[in-house]
Amino acid sequence: MKNIIKISLVSACIGLALSSCQSDLTSLNVDPKHPSVLPSDNLLATAMYQSSYYMDNPSVNFNNYRFFTQQWAETQYPDETQYNLVTRNQPRNHFNRMYVYSINNLKQAKMNLVNEVETDDIRTNKLATLEIEEIFIWENIVDTYGDVPYSEAFKPDEILTPKYDDAKTIYLDLIKRIDAANATIKPTATGYSDLVYGGNMTKWKKFANSIKLRLGMNLADVDPALSKTTVESAIASGVISSDDEAYKFKYDGGTFSNPVYDNLVASNRNDFIPSQLTINTMSSLSDPRMDIWFTKVGGVYKGGVFGELNDPYTNFSQLSSYFRSATTASNLLSYAEVAFLKAEAAARGYSVGGTVADLYIAAVTESMRENGVSTANTVTYLAVNPFNVANWKQSIGTQAWIAMFNKGFASWNFTRRLDNPILVNPPKSNLSSVPYRMPYSDQEYVLNGTNVNAAASKIGGDKATTKLFWDIN
Repeated sequence: MKNIIKISLVSACIGLALSSCQSDLTSLNVDPKHPSVLPSDNLLATAMYQSSYYMDNPSVNFNNYRFFTQQWAETQYPDETQYNLVTRNQPRNHFNRMYVYSINNLKQAKMNLVNEVETDDIRTNKLATLEIEEIFIWENIVDTYGDVPYSEAFKPDEILTPKYDDAKTIYLDLIKRIDAANATIKPTATGYSDLVYGGNMTKWKKFANSIKLRLGMNLADVDPALSKTTVESAIASGVISSDDEAYKFKYDGGTFSNPVYDNLVASNRNDFIPSQLTINTMSSLSDPRMDIWFTKVGGVYKGGVFGELNDPYTNFSQLSSYFRSATTASNLLSYAEVAFLKAEAAARGYSVGGTVADLYIAAVTESMRENGVSTANTVTYLAVNPFNVANWKQSIGTQAWIAMFNKGFASWNFTRRLDNPILVNPPKSNLSSVPYRMPYSDQEYVLNGTNVNAAASKIGGDKATTKLFWDIN
């Protein structure tokens, strides 16, 4: 049929100017359904999906955050809970998803946006959205690996082997970029949407400030003065203050399903169970979230031994239907997390608009509300588990760890920074301690060997047990 159309057009061109005929023929090579230049909106959507799905993915082939925090145990094989990060190439897989599938799309979207027909205000807001989304992914990369390619990354025409930038230097630049992006936002401009905030730029600004809050709190031990000014500035400018403002990537349950659903239900695998540490910690506190999150075995909750083969699956408590919906959103920067960060900031003496005791209550209350616990049960829980002023790291660290259950990356930040609850390296571990970072991608040693080896030497060795620059306690 295509050849017939071409012949007809050539016949029709007889007697017409050659240039006109060439124009008509050239148009046949344009596929309107598969444009050669993708719109920036499509690239943003792709980056959002890729980053959200793979930050939240519990698959043993990717980030393993839920095992780094020892909240999940395994049944059929214990490799990941024994911290084997080599066999399945998790460092490579997560690195590629964040760099190639996520940030690369955002960089291209920024270039494509320049030639798209938009009003100035909408173009400005779209650029701010792309920038904030990119910063969010950079923060995940830096807090997963440490020093990484940054300033020289994504310059294939100039630099094929980018250097690894100092992680703190990247932090400082991300904070500056947040402030710069927020300063450009036109909050009243309307006319476009996105998959998380629907184009609501007030929410995007609060999200950006909440990333800044997260960055600032991670600096607390290594640079207290900078941490204080960064955190106070973020809160003064406005952070996430309700569940409606949380960064949630939503799934339709058809073409795109929640990654936990994909691993627990769609794959028909019985691999993951709550760990003993999770069950025992929550049981000791009479935590009402257990009734919502887990099933019972013989009328009691029973967690799996972390780092051991827990077989059979039916002998242990399981993750309930609460986690098994295909349409559950990936809540990657929740209001509960922000509330706990504010409580921690207050405990460190920062001016954040409340006392540490009140902010602790607000944080626990939000986690209970988020998970469907009644007000009465929340009040009872707080009465028997009051804030411990003398050991605030234990109070906030343990409660944040529980609240971030199934929010692996956020939970890992809290456990590394506050060292609570205490995570014990399993007897059969492949490491000398629990993981503090993800090792670099093995492909970097092939494609960017000089720079990755220099980075490994600088940070004290490319090992999962090497702590990040901000994790000094």
